[in-house]
Amino acid sequence: MPTVPRVLLDQLGQRPGVPFSATLVTDASGPVGWHLEREGQVLATGTSTPCGHDPSAGLSVHVLQVGPLNQTGEGWRLHADGATSDPFRVADDLHVALAHDALRFFHLQRSGVEIGPEVAGPPYARPAGHTAACAHGGDTRVPCLPAGRALTADGVDLYEGWTDDHVLDVSGGWYDAGDQGKYVVNGGIAVAQLLGTHERLTARAAAGTTVDEAFLRALRAEARWELEWMLRMRVPAGSRYAGLVHHKVHDETWTPLPTLPHLDPRRRYLHRPSTAATLNLAAAAAQGARVLADHDEDFAAELLSAAREAYEAALSHPEVLAPDTNRVADLGGGPYDDTHLDDERYWAAAELYLSTGEDAYLADLRANPCHVDGPTPVFVPEGYDWKDLGALARIDLATVAGALPERDAVRRSVVAAAEELLATQAAQPFGTPYAPRDGRYDWGSTGLVANLLTVLLAAADVTGEDRFVHGALTGLGHLLGRNALGVSYVTGYGTRSVHHQHSRWYAGQLDPTLPDPPPGTLSGGPNSSTQDEVAAAAVGGLPPQRCFVDDIGAWSVNELTINWNAPLVQVAALLAYPGGRLD
Repeated sequence: MPTVPRVLLDQLGQRPGVPFSATLVTDASGPVGWHLEREGQVLATGTSTPCGHDPSAGLSVHVLQVGPLNQTGEGWRLHADGATSDPFRVADDLHVALAHDALRFFHLQRSGVEIGPEVAGPPYARPAGHTAACAHGGDTRVPCLPAGRALTADGVDLYEGWTDDHVLDVSGGWYDAGDQGKYVVNGGIAVAQLLGTHERLTARAAAGTTVDEAFLRALRAEARWELEWMLRMRVPAGSRYAGLVHHKVHDETWTPLPTLPHLDPRRRYLHRPSTAATLNLAAAAAQGARVLADHDEDFAAELLSAAREAYEAALSHPEVLAPDTNRVADLGGGPYDDTHLDDERYWAAAELYLSTGEDAYLADLRANPCHVDGPTPVFVPEGYDWKDLGALARIDLATVAGALPERDAVRRSVVAAAEELLATQAAQPFGTPYAPRDGRYDWGSTGLVANLLTVLLAAADVTGEDRFVHGALTGLGHLLGRNALGVSYVTGYGTRSVHHQHSRWYAGQLDPTLPDPPPGTLSGGPNSSTQDEVAAAAVGGLPPQRCFVDDIGAWSVNELTINWNAPLVQVAALLAYPGGRLD
């Protein structure tokens, strides 16, 4: 890998007319001069702002505040303290390709369908995975996990003796991550963010923004692909927990790297239903019904009916919890365990209310502790994800047109959260709004950063103020190279982008006949709790921003997942197709 420069910035480039900043790694105690040049011509000069030692990076740094660049083109460079940045470009369409590639990632994650060479080129073509012709019928006839298979070393049955005798066709959907499991609670937030992107872009188009119709069609197609799979995960009538949704489906044990989906030899099992998965279906299906109504009235009606039924089933079974199945040796999939479901209930009630306007759902969301003025904060410095969905609900309540009486208060809460993020970002010399209160970076920190950027862009839609858009551009720049390692965490974007994410079929590091992950794939990024041997050996004890290694074996820092790429799609798309204030 090339030497990392000491002048660190967004390696993708800059938008014209937008002030930007960069980070200089230096031990200089006082300000140093900088200059911006292109084709040998100095176009701007200034002095740096010393920031001292940044504990998140373990480096002494300065910030270079550069004014807006109004001249587009390639080959811009920043110089300071005897160091030179990577070359970068200035362009209006900077984020269009990123939005399209980040969305195409989902098509390439599809299960149960052949991926042809026309999708992303011949290297990414592969046979359909987990079809009826595959081992054990793939996902077309999947039984429930036998009783006692979720047994810990100390004899605890995590599913409390649960099994059932129904067999389901759960083909389709997206593979969740670098493995071939499919998880409703991760699919739920991912499909919701694609639907939300469509909803916001459609509103912008109605207000005059030119939005690529092909991109909107692709958003609808991917959302439908996942929603159809989520519907298949419902427990049938006559079975225990009828009406609830199975939490996940995956192999009986982990498959090795590499293993292409159509060559997976393992039997697949349905795991116990959960209230969380059921509420995810209720929320995502209600949102899908609203977003897809103008494009497929029959499917939208099916989704709304399913959302209502799932919501009622969750009310009838409020505490069927998904346990930490990592406590069982080699059970073949991630746990996605969750014991606090107020946020899922809030999200489901919010989406059903936005789609129906019915008083019962309004009463439920108002009674929820996650609602405005409730005791549970939904906007926190650590961001939100599949396990903490209150912020996602609040964003939709703020940005989707509706009759919510307290919508102004909801909107004020989003703007207040965004103001705090801008204040945090201003104090971070690497331009990130992510500053966990304990100082440690979590699993999937890049996805958490991207989700924080969705809060900033929601505030931009609510207020029409460019400063929130500028904050999102700065934060995205942190993911694209302005960080302590000088690496872009998005494959194919930047001078030094990651390309060895943990994956069983994008495994070129292990098998040169296989491709690296496709362009637009977001790596999980720095994680203070390195849980695999590769990452622990490479970065153990380093500061948070530097707890990363681009290696296929470093699954705790370098995996790929649908729920990290989904906010990347939303952020890139809302930047690519900008709009003003949404009423």
